[in-house]
Amino acid sequence: MLRHLLGRVLLFILGLLVTSLVIFFTLRVLPGDVTQVLGGIKATPQELETIRLAHGLDHSLASQYADWLAGLLRMNLGKSLITSAPIGDELVSKFQVTLPLCLLALVISLSIGIPLGIVSALRHDRHLGAVISFSAQSLAAVPALWAGLLLVVLFGKGVGIVGVLPSQGFPRDGWGQPGKAFTALLLPALTIGIIEGAVVLRFVRSAVLEAIPQDYVRTAAAKGLTKTKALLLHGLPNVSLAVISVIALQTAGLITGAVLVESLFNLPGVGRMLVADVGNRDLVKVQSEVLFLTGLVLLIGLLIDLSHQLVDPRQRRLTT
Repeated sequence: MLRHLLGRVLLFILGLLVTSLVIFFTLRVLPGDVTQVLGGIKATPQELETIRLAHGLDHSLASQYADWLAGLLRMNLGKSLITSAPIGDELVSKFQVTLPLCLLALVISLSIGIPLGIVSALRHDRHLGAVISFSAQSLAAVPALWAGLLLVVLFGKGVGIVGVLPSQGFPRDGWGQPGKAFTALLLPALTIGIIEGAVVLRFVRSAVLEAIPQDYVRTAAAKGLTKTKALLLHGLPNVSLAVISVIALQTAGLITGAVLVESLFNLPGVGRMLVADVGNRDLVKVQSEVLFLTGLVLLIGLLIDLSHQLVDPRQRRLTT
């Protein structure tokens, strides 16, 4: 178990290193000159050269990457090229919006996907199962922006048919006004959660359908339990592994959805900040933000893998 843990941690570190390389050098091949953005269209060549010297942009790409990596090892994400503000502080501030948004969307998706996935599998040979399965496939294909606009039209305060929820902005005091902050996240979280819930539903349905014909479920049914009780008591522990795995797969979808949805609902989160920084060519800030989000996905993948070891004793035996 310890050897497996060390191996997974080393893979996590290697994944971060490779990701940092890809992010850094991919951003450098994008068109446009960041010094021109900083200096403005009227900047003279001498002024542009001064900007390059001030921000170390005159160094080789390898040297710039080494400086950035050295800062990361010291837990220093650097400073914005545009505002000179510490990137780490701003990420922490914006993450106070993005993290609750993703967690709320995850709760919504699991609340939709798990029970309906079980019902769809148990009723797979009836009309109800077919309707749920078809609806899930349709919802999983809906773009997040389109779903968000539809929810605004339906429930957006002031513009929707049933205007009960705010569709723009976040309280200035943030979580100092918890009620307003929570309601501000409801529509964005529903936008992400409904789509991701359809994905969870499909995974759970497949896992339950695989569990139904298993010997342990049929044996339990033969001892007097109904098919549903036998599945719930003996099949769901095995289905839980599939649910844990799909949570890991959902992480990237939640973060990607947050990037799009925060811009649509005017939320001051990491996603909206990232979109703005890409437009401003703030390379140092963009690379730190993307690495932070990617590292979060990799970390959750690591935790999910370790949770498999705790939930499934068979995997523990394989790694000992």
